[in-house]
Amino acid sequence: MASGRLRRLEEELLDEGTGIIEATSAPSVLVDELDYALRPPRHERRLPTYGSIVLPSNAPDDWSRITGLTTTLSRTAERDDHDTRRYADGLVSWTIREADGVTALAVFDRAAGSERDVVVLAEATGAIIVQRRPDSDVRVVGSFGVARWDGSTWHVEPPFESWLEQASCGLDDTDSSILDRVLRFAVHDLGAAGIGALMILGGSHGGRFEQRMAPPPPLRLARPTDLGPLRHVLTQVDGATIIDNKGVLRQLGVRLIPSVAAEQSIEAMGGTRHTSARRYSFDDPSAIVVAVSESGPVTVFRDGRVVGRSPDDPTRS
Repeated sequence: MASGRLRRLEEELLDEGTGIIEATSAPSVLVDELDYALRPPRHERRLPTYGSIVLPSNAPDDWSRITGLTTTLSRTAERDDHDTRRYADGLVSWTIREADGVTALAVFDRAAGSERDVVVLAEATGAIIVQRRPDSDVRVVGSFGVARWDGSTWHVEPPFESWLEQASCGLDDTDSSILDRVLRFAVHDLGAAGIGALMILGGSHGGRFEQRMAPPPPLRLARPTDLGPLRHVLTQVDGATIIDNKGVLRQLGVRLIPSVAAEQSIEAMGGTRHTSARRYSFDDPSAIVVAVSESGPVTVFRDGRVVGRSPDDPTRS
């Protein structure tokens, strides 16, 4: 029964076009860890979280250079896989899964469980990361991007680098670097958590808007410790967020007021957020406007045009 279930899971991943199976040279190893994450043993009506670093290709001594984490490894040769998995919460502690089974438990000096953290962890380890989250959703992260299982369907967010080049065309290195940070935040902090948002990066403020809130603290996208507060406040306010061309938060909850020309020239698309974003970019051509859908996809506008978007953006014609 177990082998049949694993085979069906592998076929499902291939049929859904997730890219997960194609990204590994050992599909059976990856599918085994993913099956455990999807169906962990229940204890007193509670399903545990879980995390596994599958087939890492980089040495553990090199991980901290990219992650900033201190890692303690405990070898687990004397325990069976199931016993070791009990200790891996997918936040601070993670199993190391090799071809011959779970070989170690990695414990970090702080939690690294957000999607942004897990993307960096996959890059640092050269592994595919499997994680079961506290809300019971499961994510798999690797060279193919991020695949999220919500209990019924797979949603795949390819690496945003695949469309960043198009979105940043014509920008200088500084603006491209800030856009990179904005998109990482939009995809892995906002979209992954189902937080809708509209962010305006730089520009001449040629578009009209109404400031409705007190000036916020100058949170910086380049400072990882500032991203948590920014994400949290965006769950509580409507309107646009204005970020200057140095990546510093300047205004929140702004109401955008399109010009007559924008309303006449730019047709509605998607919901109100996407239409407002596109029309503002028409009125302020030097601005970059990023719209994040509550369902996850991200769209980038410049000069009234879509210049970058997630492949499964529902506004795609």
